[in-house]
Amino acid sequence: MYDQEPGLDWRKSRRCESGNCVEVAIDGDHVLMRDSTDPAGPRLRFDRSEWNEFLRGLRAQ
Repeated sequence: MYDQEPGLDWRKSRRCESGNCVEVAIDGDHVLMRDSTDPAGPRLRFDRSEWNEFLRGLRAQ
């Protein structure tokens, strides 16, 4: 797996069987999200409160 930023531990769901997955990594007080098909591409960056709100929204669906 290509990683532009050494030291980041990118993770994806165990349920992800295709190559099209979302990956997340913890970077200090932030959570980063990227597309596994484009690991060098753009990333979303959430602070902890934004990430928790994002997860609450997913669980509510």
